[in-house]
Amino acid sequence: WDRHGVPVEYEIDKALGITGVKDIHDMGIRKYNKECRKIVLRYTKEWEAVVKRMGRWIDFRNGYRTMDRSFMESIWHIFKMLYEKGSVYRGHRVMPYSTACSTPLSNFEANQNYKDVSDPSILVAFPLRKPFKGYSLSLVAWTTTPWTLPSHMAILVNQSFIYAIFRLKSAFFIMQRDRVNVYFKDAVVISEVKGHELLHLEHDQPFMYYNHYREKGFFRVYHADFVSEIDGTGVVHCSPGFGEDDYKAMTMPGLIKENELLPSPLDENGRFNEEVPEYKGMHVKDADQSIIKDLGKKILYEGKVYHRYPFCWRSDTPLIYKLVPNWFVRVKREIPRLLESNSTINWIPESIGEHKFKNWLSEARDWSISRNRFWGTPIPLWHCDGKYICIGSIEELSRLSGRKIDDIHRENVDDVVICKDGEKYRRIEEVFDCWFESGCMPYAQRHWPFECDNLCLPADFVAEGVDQTRGWFYTMHVISTVLLAKPRFRNCIVNGIVLASDKKKMSKRLKNYPDPMDVINRYSADSLRLYLISSPVVMAENMCFSEEGVGEVLKTLLIPWYNCIYFYSECPNAGDQEQTRMDDWILNTLNTFGNKVKRDMSKYMLQGVMGYATSFVNDLSNWYIRLN
Repeated sequence: WDRHGVPVEYEIDKALGITGVKDIHDMGIRKYNKECRKIVLRYTKEWEAVVKRMGRWIDFRNGYRTMDRSFMESIWHIFKMLYEKGSVYRGHRVMPYSTACSTPLSNFEANQNYKDVSDPSILVAFPLRKPFKGYSLSLVAWTTTPWTLPSHMAILVNQSFIYAIFRLKSAFFIMQRDRVNVYFKDAVVISEVKGHELLHLEHDQPFMYYNHYREKGFFRVYHADFVSEIDGTGVVHCSPGFGEDDYKAMTMPGLIKENELLPSPLDENGRFNEEVPEYKGMHVKDADQSIIKDLGKKILYEGKVYHRYPFCWRSDTPLIYKLVPNWFVRVKREIPRLLESNSTINWIPESIGEHKFKNWLSEARDWSISRNRFWGTPIPLWHCDGKYICIGSIEELSRLSGRKIDDIHRENVDDVVICKDGEKYRRIEEVFDCWFESGCMPYAQRHWPFECDNLCLPADFVAEGVDQTRGWFYTMHVISTVLLAKPRFRNCIVNGIVLASDKKKMSKRLKNYPDPMDVINRYSADSLRLYLISSPVVMAENMCFSEEGVGEVLKTLLIPWYNCIYFYSECPNAGDQEQTRMDDWILNTLNTFGNKVKRDMSKYMLQGVMGYATSFVNDLSNWYIRLN
């Protein structure tokens, strides 16, 4: 059972009115984590009742919980193995960031919840500091994130594009040639220039923050391949502290080194800090209109853009992209091995492994595994002046610190000091991403290697939703491949999503689905299970739930089958009769039915089983029994 992570903390923050990290520190980590522990145990009995009524085989007595000491210790051991292999590093990256949860997210988390939204679409004038081609010109840049303009650092163009110098009323501007008339019908094009002629021209800032960066080569025009002539103006405002492409663009001319910090004037909740006093305390999304208003005549166009945008998978709030320090597992260099391991897995349906999962692995990035949170497994790194000690067990920490260690949540290890060579090492503040914990499950559930040295690799099969191609399937595959160079599972059944009958996501708020327990009590657990197992959902396709469909299974399969059993019980001497040709026929039909089921089940193909069973019961009840 997954018991850690942002989802739990988010519920506690809402319940206790916590708005930021400061509130948690004021409350105390011990008390905060105690509240988290309470909430994760709240629904245990409800879960057990539903699972048992469904007839699922789950060992509740010996089940694992990610918050248990034994599970967490195995995570420490796995992390130390990765650390000693050189597969872990600390770096600064522009990451998806949840301002509601005050933490960066991994790229696969950011891909879990995209929505269609509208954002401001503005064109901003950036005056050049010196005349160009005999004109006092302004570059016209497009942006959909006005809140990033206070941290503007450069202008990006594509050196291969053709740009037009044009007059608009009494002022002169420059942007990509084919985009001028898209925005300005009254513009008069005067001349054209090639993009490379614009490189290194110096321009004014929209706001006078970070002016000391000018002497380092910022606030000039640079080339970037990603600049488009399909939308925008072919001129891009660059804020490398809030854009991954922007950050990379600034590393190309050597303005910044990889992992170097740049202006990012936000607190952990996405509010401007004292570096931008005019907007201090304002959330970035709330600051857009104020910034547009303050730019005044520099705004040449204001409209809306409709596009797909990532939202936090837990809080359902818009993500931002933010330069943050983080701990990473090196995944990109492992792509060939990840693909090789994937080729040995039997995916159901096959297309998931051949396309969706394979494509995701092919584009894999290094995995962000640290979170600036509290309720999770602490990352077992103690540091002092850039030196680190990685801990792999509770015994090792007790031995090096001289302290008895019981529980290893933050409140119990944050103050543990390790003294080495006259220096004091203290633990870093981060905890593991809960997805890292999930990826460690195959080992940690057995408290490997402390109580178990048999890993049973690979597992026979795993089953989960299609979204886990970027979640649990992925994290298990990465850890197993990087750590042990083996696939984690042989067979993988990928489920689609069960939607409500109105084709919408099942929602308590909308009340658009029946209570599962009511469905089970009305039609039986077997009817529900057979209904689902015979649907497209077991082949990674979405389906709309139909209570009538569950009833149809009961009517066409289970009731006839129960009637057959009842009939047989009423005829105790039926087996004493001489075997007839009808007996031979039904036995042959039974044998064919069994072979089909075995054939499909051996391949983990579940969808056809219901049809085979219905056909056999129909032959048994409507032909064999009736004619005998």
